[in-house]
Amino acid sequence: MSAQAGFALRGHNPDVLTCIANLSNDEVFTPPEFANRMLDTLAAAWAADHGGANLWADKRVRFLDPCTKSGIFLREITSRLTQGLADEMPDLEARVNHILTQQVYGIGITQITSLLARRSVYCSKHANGKRSIAKGFASDAGNIWFERMEHTWVDGKCTYCGASAKTLDRGEDLETHAYAFIHTDDIRTRVAELFGGDMQFDVIIGNPPYQLDDGGYGTSAAPLYHLFVEQAKALEPRYLAMIIPARWFAGGKGLDEFRESMLADDRLRSIDDYLSASDVFPGVGLKGGVCYFLWDRDNPGQCRVTTHFKDWPVSTTSRPLQEEGVDVFIRFNEGLSILKKVVAVESGETHSLSLPDSQRFDQLVSSRKPFGLTTTFKGNAVKASGDLLVYQNGGTGYVARSSILTGTHLIDKWKVFTGRAAPGTGNRDTYPHRIISTPFIGEPGTISSETYLCISPFDSRTEAEGVLSYLSCRLTRLLILLHKPSQDTTRKVYTFVPTQDWTQKWTDENLYAKYGISASEIAFIEKVVRPMDLSGASEDD
Repeated sequence: MSAQAGFALRGHNPDVLTCIANLSNDEVFTPPEFANRMLDTLAAAWAADHGGANLWADKRVRFLDPCTKSGIFLREITSRLTQGLADEMPDLEARVNHILTQQVYGIGITQITSLLARRSVYCSKHANGKRSIAKGFASDAGNIWFERMEHTWVDGKCTYCGASAKTLDRGEDLETHAYAFIHTDDIRTRVAELFGGDMQFDVIIGNPPYQLDDGGYGTSAAPLYHLFVEQAKALEPRYLAMIIPARWFAGGKGLDEFRESMLADDRLRSIDDYLSASDVFPGVGLKGGVCYFLWDRDNPGQCRVTTHFKDWPVSTTSRPLQEEGVDVFIRFNEGLSILKKVVAVESGETHSLSLPDSQRFDQLVSSRKPFGLTTTFKGNAVKASGDLLVYQNGGTGYVARSSILTGTHLIDKWKVFTGRAAPGTGNRDTYPHRIISTPFIGEPGTISSETYLCISPFDSRTEAEGVLSYLSCRLTRLLILLHKPSQDTTRKVYTFVPTQDWTQKWTDENLYAKYGISASEIAFIEKVVRPMDLSGASEDD
């Protein structure tokens, strides 16, 4: 084969890092194209803060990926530095050696990913091997460190990450998932132990593990990504960029303090929000979407918020992350404008997005187990005298009135029931969708298990029908979506929904007119929220 032909064939070879399978939905490999998008955002911020300077032409800048998997960030950083430093360091071998030994560092999350990362960056799983493009390392690891770590068990849980000893204390032959970067009380000392000396990183970038691989699933599994973000901030780099699940915007198990600190941090200068995780990680089922952010230590200010979804026009605006009276991040830029109009009409307030308690719909919504019955409860198949009708998982049943000790004041009232779990298509995020399951009226003498939320009390069918019509409106369900981080629709997701006059039937036309919703805002609502058929017919999402 001629050299020219060989070169032409090489040009058609795919990037191997676009071909490897993900470890799981929680430890996903970052596609090269997306890694470069994040690096472009970083380079633009560097140039803006440094008089237009080229980040990739600075031989003093140090980069750390504290959760290295495929090595894609380190590889692409190395490639950019190799080009950017060409004028200052003309000798290619010396230039590459300087970059790999003095500028690019990583911490593998497992043994196999550390080997993969070294192969991606050094072209050899041995940093000091004969095929390695780095020539200055004395060790196999080079600057991509990995050693097996152990959890610190107290009462069956790891004190650092909360992992279950029952699941992950499993011997030396299996991975512990005790990640070095978060299993320490002193991250500066840990970094010094790994790389030596007083290491100060200018840039920390990565895609951390999302949740514990300890048998949990979905929203029941404890998240990990916030621990990586917090440790990275503690190292005080000039810039921090990470891609993480977007669920932290409004929910997530154990994420209240993290959300509060993120929203209050005016060094968080940009968030690129992807409503569907599959737009970033093809084939990955991760409900709620993902985002990547850029944190700029020395330049506080408003945050540039950009929303991406398939072929929709990209929406970008600069705004504060935290609005007064709100303890969550309002995900949609258009949604924030709509919410402000609703609150202004209801309360006359233009500075706070908090509705008065007397005007909050969530005051009508039950907490979990409105009548003390779990989701696994099954009533009797045959009705006895005086029994109550129970709406339960999979249908209906009957239970003696005397056995119900919770929510008794609601039993003989009119009510509206709606499912705790919203409809969806597996783990995919699709738009438009209904936001909540189809609600229905409960007559006096009916109750429900934990499968349903109970909206009550109402004195007449007319009032219940008014509520039912209101919940079918697209605007109402958009306001629910703004506070809804997952499929679970608890009382809290109704925080932004105002009460109305329940003696009338409500339509979107009524609500659009009442709140002065513009034509462009209506178009946005109808793009996000699907019409709801109250006849009970099946509606695919």
